[in-house]
Amino acid sequence: MASLIVANWKMNPKTSTEAKKIFAGVAAGSKKIKRAQMVICPPAVFLGLFAGKAKKVKLGAQNCHWEEKGAFTGEASLSQIKDIGCRYVLAGHSERRNIFGETDEMVNKKVLAILNSGLTPILCMGETAAERQGGTTFQVLKNQFEKGLAGVAKNAVEKVILAYEPVWAIGTGKVCDTAQAEEVNIFLKKTLCEKYSRNIANSMQILYGGSVKSDNVLSFVKEAKMSGVLVGGASLDPKEFIKIAQQIDF
Repeated sequence: MASLIVANWKMNPKTSTEAKKIFAGVAAGSKKIKRAQMVICPPAVFLGLFAGKAKKVKLGAQNCHWEEKGAFTGEASLSQIKDIGCRYVLAGHSERRNIFGETDEMVNKKVLAILNSGLTPILCMGETAAERQGGTTFQVLKNQFEKGLAGVAKNAVEKVILAYEPVWAIGTGKVCDTAQAEEVNIFLKKTLCEKYSRNIANSMQILYGGSVKSDNVLSFVKEAKMSGVLVGGASLDPKEFIKIAQQIDF
């Protein structure tokens, strides 16, 4: 299976002019990429600018609401997200959990709704620095895994992409070492095996996210055996983002 590189622009850049420039740089650089799959998740206000603009670059949304329509000011429904050209949707990103108070139950509603819409959910999970230091990393991950995938049947779970993002490594410059990432990868595969099956555990994609750059990405994909990466700040530099993709273009 080809490596997957997902760009999360978060609430950046400031203007549509800057957004177009970044996307154009990625689109141009994508011609150098042979196998790796690239996804860009820009702010919702910019999504309409990029639908169908680059063959090798797919679009993703950073967030969604689980209801189809209604009085939910400031939210976007999955039918709207799908209509604008998205194929992927992030669910449970640590910033949504920690800043906006999203619970595991809310994340689960989103995962189920994304699957029901025919789009691909990228379920994010990860521990804080305090949880890592307190030795509860795997307890936290198991809880997020079980609650996030509650009600997801065997015939649907393979459509879910998991993303491990240690909160303490996001935007901090602190990088999770290869051994830690591999340990989590093994744990998640074992948990998938126990809940679903060995075949599903082997076929599902698991990404790593947290201060990913071109000079460390290979260690996460080749050594820690992750299926790809979720890239934050570095994805706003098209040259760096393409360099990341080139490193794991297999």
